[in-house]
Amino acid sequence: MENADKQPVTGSEALLKALAAEGVDTIFGYPGGQIMPVYDRLYDYADRLRHILVRHEQGAIHAAQGYARVTGKPGVVIVTSGPGATNVITGVADAMTDSTPVVVISGQVASAALGTDAFQEADIIGLTGPITKWNYQIRRAEDVAWAVSRAFYIASTGRPGPVVLDFTKDAQVGLTDFEFRKCSFIRSYVPELPVPMEEVARAAVLIDKAERPMVVYGQGVILGGAEKALADFIEKGDIPAASTLLGLAALPSSSRLYQGMIGMHGNVAPNIKTNECDVLIAVGMRFDDRVTGTLSKYAKQAKVIHIDIDASEIGKIVPVEVGINANAAEVLPALTSMISARRRDAWVDSFSECAGIEREKVISRELHPGEGHIRMGEVIDKVSEVTGGGAVIVTDVGQNQMMAARYSRFNRTRSFISSGGLGTMGFGLPAAIGAKMGAPDRQVCLFVGDGGIQMTIEELGTVMQEGTGVKVVILNNNWLGNVRQWQELFFGGRYSATRMMNPDYMLIAKAYGIDAEVVECREELDGAVRRMFADDRPYILDVRVIEDGNVMPMIPPGKGIDEIMLSETEWYEKK
Repeated sequence: MENADKQPVTGSEALLKALAAEGVDTIFGYPGGQIMPVYDRLYDYADRLRHILVRHEQGAIHAAQGYARVTGKPGVVIVTSGPGATNVITGVADAMTDSTPVVVISGQVASAALGTDAFQEADIIGLTGPITKWNYQIRRAEDVAWAVSRAFYIASTGRPGPVVLDFTKDAQVGLTDFEFRKCSFIRSYVPELPVPMEEVARAAVLIDKAERPMVVYGQGVILGGAEKALADFIEKGDIPAASTLLGLAALPSSSRLYQGMIGMHGNVAPNIKTNECDVLIAVGMRFDDRVTGTLSKYAKQAKVIHIDIDASEIGKIVPVEVGINANAAEVLPALTSMISARRRDAWVDSFSECAGIEREKVISRELHPGEGHIRMGEVIDKVSEVTGGGAVIVTDVGQNQMMAARYSRFNRTRSFISSGGLGTMGFGLPAAIGAKMGAPDRQVCLFVGDGGIQMTIEELGTVMQEGTGVKVVILNNNWLGNVRQWQELFFGGRYSATRMMNPDYMLIAKAYGIDAEVVECREELDGAVRRMFADDRPYILDVRVIEDGNVMPMIPPGKGIDEIMLSETEWYEKK
């Protein structure tokens, strides 16, 4: 038993004591009627629990996600009932898809009023069941400490994810003797299994026999703390490695064996080589459709080894030769000890040949256009140059996201934060705020489109109030750019509902007291970026980029991962 109080406390105070006992230091939230008792007690905990008042509950959940992704600790959200709780649901679904640990505490009407359609009542337990690892309605003050410790254990162990605690008002004001016991075991919940050494040995044999092995890794490497283990593994086996979107930054961009990102807008070399390798080693990734392209054409020639902490992912999408259900941080060292050290120079060099084509046909055009309008890629490249690849890069969703993923450079882990599986526009700004709260010593730069910024632009108020030093780069092309690109390529140029009329972002920035400037030509870009990063104050750059720019390469819908458009008119030709 820990932290036993002699005097009874309210359920509200029990919640705050339990959060402090879990090591929580930051809460993102918004007060309201049915959570008022908690906020009343929070007044006395300001020295222990920093509360960030967002401007919308969606901002709270995305900020908590950004905080969790950069720190590895669960992000915490407190909101009121009804619309307060329903406003976080998109973010909860996003966190579930992207395996982000968050704990949401929502107020609820009193137990006696449940089911009566009382003012601001909503069935949050029913609504969030399919999109949480666990949810629970606290109806008694004596259950608070138990529920909180259980919530943090479930959210942060195994494959992480969101937990929702629905807190009735009578439980908030009821009295209890506070006892906190940190949860470390739940019967029937086994978050992590021992490494199955027989399967590891089978995988090692396959790798040693392979002539053309390849690693594809995802966010599971970061979540499991397996970055060094991955680097050691590929170095010993001389195995080229490619990242999914959310796996970015697990390996430094400068790593000799790092080959870039795979998938729809990924790099040419790893996409092509996926369909040429003889053994494909998937580590902490789930074979998302944006990664595989048309599944019937994906890596049919390869024997697949799949390492994942979530048993349900192994064999779910792609048939496997060897499935290893365990934490990559435990599996990879064991696998490394079993494989032979060898050189595969010809295989590794073949990636460079494909990469050369991409540099010639795509990257040179995007990063060094020489004339015409600024392109998104050169903006992102300039940020990486100025920050030395050390910044936390946050993105919204769309062309800004894909360009940031393609052209950012990273030299440390937990440096890329984006909405992956759900693709939530509006994620970027609040997530950047949360990331900066979690890593105040690091530069945090958001790339966002003119569409996404307006979905949660109210969170500039949070930046203003907290003085949060986020750097915001609006890649402004006056379109919903990603949708426009699809309309151009696959819908005959019928641009339906994608043209944007935008506000004056400089006036908006001024209203919030944030330094800002417009960049209209590339001659202004270098100086503007350097001014933005000159200190740790918040800053907004409104960069006017080419309106009809497309993200290339691209694997169109219905195509295999090696059927790649290099431009609107040119395809990669396999030798």
